[in-house]
Amino acid sequence: MPRGTGGARDLAVLLEAGRNYRASDVHVVAGRPTLFRIAGELLPQGGVLDAARVEGMLLPVVPERLRPVLERDGSCDFSLESPEMGRFRVNVSRQRTGLKGTFRVIAREIPTLESLGLPPDIAKATHHHQGLIVVTGPSGHGKTSTLAALVDLINRETTHHVLTVEDPVEFVHPRKKALISQREVGANTKTFASALKGSLREDPDVIVVGELRDTETVRMALSAAETGHLLISTMNTPSAAKTIDRLIDLFPPADQQQVRLSLSSGLRLIVSQRLMASADGKSMVAAAEVLPGSVALGNLIRDNKTYQIPSLQQRGKSLGIIRFEDSMADLVRAGKVKLEVAKSFVDNPDELEAVVTGRRPGTAVQPPETPQEGARLLSKMGSLVGRKGG
Repeated sequence: MPRGTGGARDLAVLLEAGRNYRASDVHVVAGRPTLFRIAGELLPQGGVLDAARVEGMLLPVVPERLRPVLERDGSCDFSLESPEMGRFRVNVSRQRTGLKGTFRVIAREIPTLESLGLPPDIAKATHHHQGLIVVTGPSGHGKTSTLAALVDLINRETTHHVLTVEDPVEFVHPRKKALISQREVGANTKTFASALKGSLREDPDVIVVGELRDTETVRMALSAAETGHLLISTMNTPSAAKTIDRLIDLFPPADQQQVRLSLSSGLRLIVSQRLMASADGKSMVAAAEVLPGSVALGNLIRDNKTYQIPSLQQRGKSLGIIRFEDSMADLVRAGKVKLEVAKSFVDNPDELEAVVTGRRPGTAVQPPETPQEGARLLSKMGSLVGRKGG
């Protein structure tokens, strides 16, 4: 990151402050103070930045190859790194008041499943030699970190060739046991689909795709997963069941049955995650829905009965299935998340509260309607106690 000019130096100071405050994102916007996203909340820092100052901060860090893209499309994405500041994923765009820069703070250390608070059983899916693993959830809920943790696990434990295709490259994986080839869309390859097409000739064991965005990319991903490769990727979908529906619905009706067949045999794992504020409000905690591939799940996908997946999840603990509600209930019971916060993330808040408290909704003891009823109830309880004592 250049630090010689005044604008670039100012930006470096802001990014360093954001990392020190443990912000997940830093927003530099013309006409607003700098905003740090800390524990999910956007908090202003310092005074208002005028348009000229913001332009002086952001334009010097936009790569030369992307300046025409910024002028033409009004937005561009890239990564930024320096030994002092660390690494950031960056979006620079034009909006009403001027330029805006959004900097995602990338941790200096590659995360692990344990450090992310995710179930350790997720690691089992990386032992497959082929198939599809999908990490899902809304934007900004830690999918890239989970992806990096899975790649690092393979990097530490195997001698596989891992090929990643990202837009842009976020975590840079150091040399360990595996061979890691990281390609960036725009810099090293034109599109995800073209990189996937070429990747099959590069002798990969594991292919990591930053995001399954379109039909062509999903088509290539399914083909790679069927031809002896383990493919790991992400999608912006809210749950495991909706992820499967989304993968199928991307294709025209004539192709959907073939996609169902591919998924029924090749799906190894879906992890759907949410980040929520911790009970002390100082950090973010992950809740995860885990849906491993199984014969039962494969049958539902093949027979176009994905609407029955929630029912499978309710009775599927022996298959390694973890529901969102159960994951969130564990966090609440452990004191890591407040119940009211967790309830705002689920479709059925009453069910979550029932799981946490151990009571079914609507099973509270009703008081007797009359004193006579109360007396009869007490008399009955007394006789029962007397019989137990005898």
